[in-house]
Amino acid sequence: MRCNFTNTMSFTTTLSKQAVKIIFSISIMLFSQSAFSQISPADRKILRQKEDSLKVLSKKMIVDSLQEDRMRADSFFVRTLVRTLQVKNSFFYPLDSVMGISKLYAPDSSFRIFTWNLAYDQYYSRQRGAIQMRTKDGSLKLIPLRDDSEFTINPMDSVRTKNNWIGAVYYKIILTKFNNRNFYTLFGYDANSAMTNKKWIEVMTFDQKNEPLFGGRFFSFDEDSVRKAPQFRFSIEYKKAASTTMNYDDDMKMILFDHLISETDEPEKLFTYVPDGDYEGFKWQNGKWVHIDKVFTFKLEDGQAPVADPILDPHGNRNEKKLQEKSDKNTNQPKQPPVSNE
Repeated sequence: MRCNFTNTMSFTTTLSKQAVKIIFSISIMLFSQSAFSQISPADRKILRQKEDSLKVLSKKMIVDSLQEDRMRADSFFVRTLVRTLQVKNSFFYPLDSVMGISKLYAPDSSFRIFTWNLAYDQYYSRQRGAIQMRTKDGSLKLIPLRDDSEFTINPMDSVRTKNNWIGAVYYKIILTKFNNRNFYTLFGYDANSAMTNKKWIEVMTFDQKNEPLFGGRFFSFDEDSVRKAPQFRFSIEYKKAASTTMNYDDDMKMILFDHLISETDEPEKLFTYVPDGDYEGFKWQNGKWVHIDKVFTFKLEDGQAPVADPILDPHGNRNEKKLQEKSDKNTNQPKQPPVSNE
């Protein structure tokens, strides 16, 4: 009898989660339709025409073989994007057909952020970005972001503004709250160099002038066995061909990311780092992301933890065969993942 009750409760919980997701999807769809209707037919026509121009420029900016043509396309893309967003109520126009550009709305629809990568060559690229704020009268408030990564010795040690942003192409935004204040956590991809990629977690807030601030002492390691100073942002750096996970898990209510090791046992060489099948994480507690060294030793609800395939056994010994298999698998991954709009 107890088993039947447990199964019923589990089934009911699953249905409840599915129902919440369905209701949320319907709400988003209705909001989008309502918001889109705020754009006048004449302005909608203008936006569609400008969207067509942006599609052509974004493609050229990404796939053209000549550096000067990619840079020229980027320059025209920026100007065209600004003119597009100057159309009244453009905030509600999704620009869905413009590929290669990340376009993310904040969970509370207070802003959206555009980010993209401009590759100069295989060794050097920079990120471009801008934040469009939602305004009551539909006018444009656009905040350009300047990538200052190449001039930064230690990106983990300071709060940044729009003028010295640590660039990334963002693929997810989540909203957390503490003391009646909103915190927007951004997840981003960075084509860092010819040999490594990076993924970033960045907490963004707004100051009293409604200007964005990036970073702060939000990443705590106080619960680690070896404690270290808090970081202003967090990143992982790994082998160019490797495939890694860094994202927020809605069911577990925490950030999950791959634990990385050197596939050649050379920890000083970041271009050898690949996932070992284990996971680390961060849990939002009292206005901070608190680090969890091993997610699978953290107490979770039944069925929440994903199945791990660790390379290290419980005694810390390396399984060389499994490591080689994962290395071969990672080598066959595409060099640069497409920009995700999730």
